[in-house]
Amino acid sequence: MPKVKFLRSGVEVEVPQGANLRQVALEHGVELYPGIHKALNCRGLGQCGSCRVLLKNGTMRNASPKGMIEKLTMLRSFWTIGCEDEVRLACQIRVQGDLEVLERPPANFSGTYAVEAEAARERLRQGKL
Repeated sequence: MPKVKFLRSGVEVEVPQGANLRQVALEHGVELYPGIHKALNCRGLGQCGSCRVLLKNGTMRNASPKGMIEKLTMLRSFWTIGCEDEVRLACQIRVQGDLEVLERPPANFSGTYAVEAEAARERLRQGKL
């Protein structure tokens, strides 16, 4: 069974292949929605973009391919700058293999998430999340 590791919250779970990443996160208490988006989101329809996640360490190949709805939502957003293949919507991902997920990534104006992802990974190793 594939393993999903949520870097920010420090949760690691085994899931059945084909599981929806948003559902996995919600079932295990992983917070996907920042601020007001906890109440105002599209409930997994792929339209709001508030459940965006960053797939790290090359694990994006273990997620299902982007569908038309996800592609359209991503086209109208700025938070994918420089990381178009790594930033995905959790509600649209079907787990095909092991994933490392940075939930609630910051807005990406510089084109790299490397610094924050490495800091989260280090906190996870140290057990300080």
